[in-house]
Amino acid sequence: MILVNVINYLHDFIVNIFRFLGFGLTDKDLHFWFVGIIGTAIFVLSDLIFRYVTRWSISVISFIYTCTVLIVVVFGLEIEQKITGRGAMEFADIVSGLWGFIAILSVFLAIKATLYLTKKFYKKFSSKAR
Repeated sequence: MILVNVINYLHDFIVNIFRFLGFGLTDKDLHFWFVGIIGTAIFVLSDLIFRYVTRWSISVISFIYTCTVLIVVVFGLEIEQKITGRGAMEFADIVSGLWGFIAILSVFLAIKATLYLTKKFYKKFSSKAR
């Protein structure tokens, strides 16, 4: 609720500033400009970050992308539950779902690392045996 109140206050504040400055911007116009500016800023920042992390591995970008998509999905699921009344809309559900992703991904990565190391170990010792 605090975040909603802050956003509503900022919205009203910005609308009043533009009205005071003589700009006849509608709510749609403000959404156009602010989402456009915020989206461009996020793009520039994420582009810089992704260019930096690709030096390590493309998997880092895959992880960031997956986390982003999952956050949108779990919020969407909770909103859907609130709208339809089929389940309780709780932040704890969102956190639980994201922890599930981290836990299951960790198991997957541990299996993948074990297979990789086993394969590397096998190649190393099978070439020495010849």
